[in-house]
Amino acid sequence: MALGLDDDALVFEFPEIHPDAVLRVEFQRTLRVPDDGRRHHLPPGLGRFPLRAVDDLDPARLPVGWARHGGVAMPMWQAEACWLNFSSPTGYPFLLKIAAGKVNAVNGKPWENAPDFADQDYVEVPGQRWLDGFCVRKGIVRQFVAMPLGAGYTAEEQLTGKAEHGGVQLLAHPARAAIWQERLAARERLRALFAEAEAKMGPIKPGQVHFLAHNIGLGAGGAIAQAIVRAYEKPDAWEMSARSRCFVHLANSLDWQAMTAEAPPTVPPSAADYTRAGLPWFDWYDDRPALAGSGILAGLATVAALGAAKREDPLPENEGFEPPEPIRLGLASRAPLDGGW
Repeated sequence: MALGLDDDALVFEFPEIHPDAVLRVEFQRTLRVPDDGRRHHLPPGLGRFPLRAVDDLDPARLPVGWARHGGVAMPMWQAEACWLNFSSPTGYPFLLKIAAGKVNAVNGKPWENAPDFADQDYVEVPGQRWLDGFCVRKGIVRQFVAMPLGAGYTAEEQLTGKAEHGGVQLLAHPARAAIWQERLAARERLRALFAEAEAKMGPIKPGQVHFLAHNIGLGAGGAIAQAIVRAYEKPDAWEMSARSRCFVHLANSLDWQAMTAEAPPTVPPSAADYTRAGLPWFDWYDDRPALAGSGILAGLATVAALGAAKREDPLPENEGFEPPEPIRLGLASRAPLDGGW
């Protein structure tokens, strides 16, 4: 197995299982939706966050513990939001676990390496195209929002009472090679059937076929309409002997510049400013069964609610706005906008 970086994307490769077993994970910059009691549509991608391998950075400039964990570093501004984009270039199936501060983002339980097949604590790729936040109930996630670890705002601190880990944790298992080979053979049989039908009937026409302290964690932001797709694969489909893990450390702007000698990305616009500019929001239609959501994560207080209780203002520009009609997505990509943010 191998874990690498390609154009600011994490690449999980399992050539010992199958040459097609390649998974890509990107962290997209995005708008922070207001925590205003409304359910918001999917915000756009504003380009990938830069990722740098921790092993390539000067150990003397790293926060305590980063070198031990390894993985990658990524810069975020305080109260900035992100979403994760998943892709398998060939369609090879993967089981992917995602946690923030070692709190599982799907079911809210403490991090475990082993998948929980009884209480699904993972997503399947292909199947789940992206994840914007913590799965709080069926069809709703609470947006991932960067907050300083130790101030009480992160999901980790609320659920464990500790400010220990921060960051994002990922673990991937590929499907068994035999499963993939069977599906490749089925594809070839299907192509042959279509070719035979086309030879008899002529071409088939469309429609004929049916920043802060050193460590940063993630808190719960505004509500976004997004389903976590219920698992399709059976537990024995996965190659449990092969796995790859990655710790994604979140750095503030000063730390990022000191560690990498690179300027951090600019501050993203507010959701209200973006909407006033007439730019699009998105809605993803998917009729596959969705998870009911986590009762644990549903009990999280949002960053805005915690700030109000503390008489603090942790979310600048949290103003609500009249949501525009979203662009409906089916098989289309949630294409990032190239706005130079």
